[in-house]
Amino acid sequence: MTTITALTEEATPNPIDLIESIAVFKEWTFERRGDREMAVEVPGHWCDYGLFFSWSEDLDALHFSCAFDMRVPKNRRGEILDLLAQLNERLWLGHFALWSETGIPMFRQTVLLSGQELNRAGLEDLVEIAVTECERFYPAFQFAIWGGKSAREAVEAALLETAGEA
Repeated sequence: MTTITALTEEATPNPIDLIESIAVFKEWTFERRGDREMAVEVPGHWCDYGLFFSWSEDLDALHFSCAFDMRVPKNRRGEILDLLAQLNERLWLGHFALWSETGIPMFRQTVLLSGQELNRAGLEDLVEIAVTECERFYPAFQFAIWGGKSAREAVEAALLETAGEA
């Protein structure tokens, strides 16, 4: 039996092509790693972030990560895993993770396209959300890794809002 979905399905254009056009327009450094992968460097306030895009045609999904320019020492990984759990409770989209091989913290998200084309505005929003969340919580990672703070103390210090101007 043919379903409505099967009748209306069309091949999704390769979103990596669109990501490349955005990177060129914004003058970001990037490396296209074939038809399905691309690495991009995006400047932030705290550091440059390493974006990685991977498209699965079989799943019709775009996987995206935004890696910090820092490594978590093995002796701080337990505290950082606690920090990740606390940060993830505050997110609506995506999540923070720790790459176990290298100890690099990152923000990750997968977009299921389901036959729909991902547009430029959607991709720009995806990157903006990731970089914004990374910028917001970068200090928490610094406090926990290098400041020796507990995950709870790091989150509280990073989210401390100042009043007025100095």
